Amino acid sequence: MLRIIILTVIVGLIFFLAPYIGLSEYIHADKWFMLAFYATLSYFNHLLMQQGFANDRKHFIEFYMGSIGARLILSLAFIGFFIYKNTPDIYTFISNFFVLYLCYTGFEIYDLYRNLRHFS
Repeated sequence: MLRIIILTVIVGLIFFLAPYIGLSEYIHADKWFMLAFYATLSYFNHLLMQQGFANDRKHFIEFYMGSIGARLILSLAFIGFFIYKNTPDIYTFISNFFVLYLCYTGFEIYDLYRNLRHFS
């Protein structure tokens, strides 16, 4: 969980410093909504993984696959909401969103792999 918090802080700093380092044209104006969405989603995913790992280790894979499916569905609903809201510069929004999706998914898989290594 600590790695996800560190990732969120680093991405938040990049978002904050983007206008000063010339990246503002590549980052959408709704960047803080995306970051809050992923921070919240990662927190709930962490809680689900803790519960799945603590209660029944035999069903941990089902918990994990369910969390991946839920993350994908919630992400598509989030994008759908912003498309429905007629967000300007939607292509930048979607590209920023999926870059964050890949970063957070990669870090969560790495964190899970690192935690499971102790139990093998």
